[in-house]
Amino acid sequence: MSAQLPGVHPAHQPLSADDPDEIGGYRLRARLGSGGMGVVYLAHTPGGRPIALKAVRADFAGDPEFRRRFAQEVASARRIHGLFTAQVVDSGVDAPTPWLATAYVPGPSLQQVVRRHGPLPTRTVLLLVAGIAEALQAIHRAGVVHRDLKPANVLIAEDGPRVIDFGIARAVDATALTGVGLRIGTAAFMAPEQAMGLDVTAATDVFALGALAAYVAGGAPPFGAGAESAALYRVVHEQPDLTRVPRDLHDLLSWCLAKGPGDRPTPTDLISAAHAHPAVDHRPEFTDGWLPHQVSREISGQAEQSTPTHDQLTLTAPATPSAHPAGGVRSDPPPRRARRRGRRPPVTALIAAAALVAAGGAAYYAAPPAYDVDDPGEQPAPAAAFAAGYANAELTSPDPTYEFDLKAGKVVPADTATWYLARSQTGFVTPEDSDAFIAAGDELSPADCVRGVETQPVTTIAFSGLSGERPFCVRSADRKDVAIVRLIEAAAGGGSVTVEVSHHRRAG
Repeated sequence: MSAQLPGVHPAHQPLSADDPDEIGGYRLRARLGSGGMGVVYLAHTPGGRPIALKAVRADFAGDPEFRRRFAQEVASARRIHGLFTAQVVDSGVDAPTPWLATAYVPGPSLQQVVRRHGPLPTRTVLLLVAGIAEALQAIHRAGVVHRDLKPANVLIAEDGPRVIDFGIARAVDATALTGVGLRIGTAAFMAPEQAMGLDVTAATDVFALGALAAYVAGGAPPFGAGAESAALYRVVHEQPDLTRVPRDLHDLLSWCLAKGPGDRPTPTDLISAAHAHPAVDHRPEFTDGWLPHQVSREISGQAEQSTPTHDQLTLTAPATPSAHPAGGVRSDPPPRRARRRGRRPPVTALIAAAALVAAGGAAYYAAPPAYDVDDPGEQPAPAAAFAAGYANAELTSPDPTYEFDLKAGKVVPADTATWYLARSQTGFVTPEDSDAFIAAGDELSPADCVRGVETQPVTTIAFSGLSGERPFCVRSADRKDVAIVRLIEAAAGGGSVTVEVSHHRRAG
């Protein structure tokens, strides 16, 4: 086992062979994740303070209009000095690969918190609304509209929320790349005017804050998830579903979610309303007890480590082992054992493959021999080459009416995908013409999957048999595609199910 670098959390991904050693004079220490705009790294200032440094994707870097707008938005973002924002500390807008550095926030995103611990109590939600509204005040004073306020873009620290990625989406919106499949914003949290392609204003961010608060209070987006087109239609034409949200929050959130921008409150209105609510009782302090105990433990780093998401701008704190509030199954990750030879490609190879895929390329690696080298009498089978499609996609099906599209790596309405993984109240359901296999341990490579489905195929995959993130795989009917799946969390009674999926396709 290699020695741990000082200041690098064990959950961070090591730098791959394709990652630079430094950007803008900042030495990179680890990879925090990747998203629609680029790759995010952990770095340190010369004085030793940790920062999150985002390097822009190469296709954006080559677009002159993107560069112009990116420089404008970064200049605006550097004027934002809110206590509830992640401060921009440096940037390289003229560098061959443009980059942006922000303060390090040691905490999980709201999306991660809700997925791991379920809906948050009313007082916590109201304090979050007030803190995020104050962040919006600072953002809007600088002439910036966030445009993509969502649970993944709000991080939770011990002393309150931090809003990240403010205003940068506008630079992407200005490029011609938006015409080839790049959507700005997240459908489930878009305001109607944004969904229809109209001008966005500060009121657009207030709508997104209302949708975010409904998600945090109820555990599901108020306009549903699933296909983007369906969510966008509901945002524009239907009223929000607040049935899961406590009744004493309905009036406030309905005000935020008004269809007309002029009918929504201002951030100042929201702060006043949150402070006046009986659950807050004019005590709007982020002191001990403002968060549920299990969330506080996660933030303070006293629990087991978890893997950071791919779209967040800052660090992810360790996850705490806990039962789902609804009494469901929680799959807490076991300590990772040293990888055995002949069973799985090196971690650095997988990360390098994922980096190439994120940059728009195709990454190939040869699967290791499908045999156990600890048995001297066993002979190797021919190695099969697989192309890495996508890696470690974290997906959540809110209920059994949604399934996982294994080819595309997203959640879609049931009976939509041709190669899918459906779920019932107690387990997973695979297509009749696909093969499945459950690993005996906590490691599973594409070659292991191929051998497993040939020798020990399964037709039943119960949640109860997948504790400790025990992986399983599904092979497509044409035998060209393999999806490796880990159950992260399954709520009881047919509630939400979260998985991590990696897709591989046989080369040649």
